[in-house]
Amino acid sequence: MTVRNSIHALAGEIVACRRALHENPQTAYEETFASQMIADKLTEWGIPFERGIAVTGIVATIEGERTGSGKTIGLRADMDALDILEKSGQDWSSKTPGKMHGCGHDGHTSMLLGAAKYLSNNRDFTGKVHLIFQPAEESGHGAEKMIAEGLFERFPMQAIYGMHNWPTLPKGVIALNPGPIMASSDTFELVFHGKGGHAAMPESTVDPLVLAAQFVTDVQALVSRCVDPVDAAVVSITNFNCGTGAKNVIADTAILTGSVRAFKPETRAMLERRIGDLAHALAGFHGAQAEYSYTKQCDPTINHADHAALCADVARKTAGEASVITNVLPCMAAEDFGSMLQKVPGCYIWMGQGEPDTPESPHNKGLHHPGYDFNDSIIPMGIEYWVRLVETALGDKSR
Repeated sequence: MTVRNSIHALAGEIVACRRALHENPQTAYEETFASQMIADKLTEWGIPFERGIAVTGIVATIEGERTGSGKTIGLRADMDALDILEKSGQDWSSKTPGKMHGCGHDGHTSMLLGAAKYLSNNRDFTGKVHLIFQPAEESGHGAEKMIAEGLFERFPMQAIYGMHNWPTLPKGVIALNPGPIMASSDTFELVFHGKGGHAAMPESTVDPLVLAAQFVTDVQALVSRCVDPVDAAVVSITNFNCGTGAKNVIADTAILTGSVRAFKPETRAMLERRIGDLAHALAGFHGAQAEYSYTKQCDPTINHADHAALCADVARKTAGEASVITNVLPCMAAEDFGSMLQKVPGCYIWMGQGEPDTPESPHNKGLHHPGYDFNDSIIPMGIEYWVRLVETALGDKSR
């Protein structure tokens, strides 16, 4: 790993920021502590910024020594926490019961702050960079709200880049691929309306439980028989509610909820359509009725090949050839950075933080686990990666 000494020198200040953020977690659109800390630091360092984008979001702008190229890129970090009771046991654990930074957004924000400080003092690039501090990544549609409030019109850019810590990758490893890396995330609800009655006389009823149970089984065939085997998708039934509690009563309705994940937009659209088709067909066969609603949550995060190649080159210079994976298997979890990549090309990477030699380390716990903690030792590498990305993407090859 190659990290310049001047970035190592920033580590103490940035780690202190990270731990302060960890102690003061706030969830979607309530990230006032993080927003104020970011604003205070940017002000201290003389970096111009705009606040109040998507409530608590901030966009800072740093211009290089030369701006004639007209090139501009964006770097994005998320800053919201989760509704989880922390059990990491760290000295800097959450001071707010029931909320914690269980996904490392405190680390993402801090690394981007570190990059901001370095770049403001070392502007050896041409063009400018927008530093995007985004609220509400965790199911709050923060990326979409920033976009809706004019992010890319107010701060035009030719490319945008993001990163996420990854506990299942060893510390020092950077992983990416040139296509889908995170899935879309959608939900649906089904209500089957039947006809209730006495359990001893089922012939006079339309039993929604039997219908719903058949749907639970049949819907799995949409993935196994309607999705290309070299593609991937997941349909999960997450709630099944039917019955009055009485043992001798057939209920009137059954209510199901589910989660749908996919990488390809066309697969996502097919599943939305076919889940409804199946529900209505089964309801018609049983003499029942179906109400179906489908809610799109997050777009898939799909890297653009040329930007992935650029990031892979930067990653090799940062972490070393042997520590870069350029064809990592995608994850079925979702990330709302995908919405930004729908508007502007770019790339999203994973940065390992795991400590395989210390199995009980909180840095090995999965994202959203109550025992998780961001690994502060990767902060210098994260800052170095951002700085090298700016210097490479906005480098002046004519000099």
